[in-house]
Amino acid sequence: MACTFFLYAASGLIAPWWAVVAMLVVWVLLLFLSTAWWSLHPRWVPGIPVFAAVLWFAVMNAGGAWLGWTA
Repeated sequence: MACTFFLYAASGLIAPWWAVVAMLVVWVLLLFLSTAWWSLHPRWVPGIPVFAAVLWFAVMNAGGAWLGWTA
């Protein structure tokens, strides 16, 4: 999750402040999910950062295409 935090935190270069706050909230929820799954589903935990990176990429591209976010 630490590797995807930098993507989410640096989103202010592309996205408005409210989108960055929303994305950081999503990141925190995914962090809680990964810590909860640490002992319950240990094989699923490495997939959470992958999902987080794909989600970030999708949200940033959608925001750029539909909401006019630019760098």
